[in-house]
Amino acid sequence: MRLAVPDLVSNSYFPALAAVELGFFREWGMDVDLELVSPAGRAMQALRDGAVDFVAGPAHATLLAFPEWRGAHLLAALSQHTYWLLVLRSGLGVQPGDVASVKGLRIGAAPGPDAALRCLLADSGIDPLRDGVDLAPVPGSTEPGVSFGVHAARALDEGVIDGFWANAMGAEVAVRSGIGSIVLDPRQGLGPPAARDYTFPSLVAADRLVEESPGAAEGAVRALVATLAALRTDPSRAVEVGQRLFPPDEAELIEDLIRKDAPFYSATISPESVAGLNSFARSTGLLSGDVAYEQVVAHQFAHLWSEE
Repeated sequence: MRLAVPDLVSNSYFPALAAVELGFFREWGMDVDLELVSPAGRAMQALRDGAVDFVAGPAHATLLAFPEWRGAHLLAALSQHTYWLLVLRSGLGVQPGDVASVKGLRIGAAPGPDAALRCLLADSGIDPLRDGVDLAPVPGSTEPGVSFGVHAARALDEGVIDGFWANAMGAEVAVRSGIGSIVLDPRQGLGPPAARDYTFPSLVAADRLVEESPGAAEGAVRALVATLAALRTDPSRAVEVGQRLFPPDEAELIEDLIRKDAPFYSATISPESVAGLNSFARSTGLLSGDVAYEQVVAHQFAHLWSEE
């Protein structure tokens, strides 16, 4: 079977990588290969077209290939809450939580994740056009195999941009080098409260797999739940995965990143999370109306989320 991720050199979807590399899928009788399919919308299209069996990606991106939540369901969360951060150049002297500091700046954001930042700015009363926020992809970031966050950190160092919205791997690279400071982190309460539940990393499957191979869907959930438990208990297990999949510099960072993420490692998808997700999707035009929890989540597997 094939599991697609839109970003490989990242902590964002790391539990899915670890489920493959640490053998948790094999423990449930599943032979699963990882595939990098970027961006997230393209990964969801591959899921729709049957080119992959699962996607580990942002929950809201499912709607890019499955309008109105028709044809796919979320099997489980990889972790809780919105997981992107805003990093600005340290020399700007911006205080954490100061959303207005983006006015007049050049901010790098990848297509897809940029929707969350645009919504965050709108929720904070900031209009990019009126307030001079130049929000665009970082030059060169759309090349095949490029990790946006790591690439953005380099662009920040080179002065190409004033800040970026990306995963914690990119943020960590920038912070450790001294060139960047974290200004917004919705997961940690830095930003408008609604931003915390715009989206979350999730494991997604097409309905045909759930209907035709429910054992595979169940096995995937069980493998993920076991992986989350293992990483919470011993984040050092992330090192083995990083050494196999990441460049050396990023491999050195992954254990610390997973230690920071571990408190959010739960497979549970709550009605509150889905309400926030759908509200965000409506505000960005991905969803036209209200959708029931059961139409979004494969709730028949909910009992497995706490089996650790």
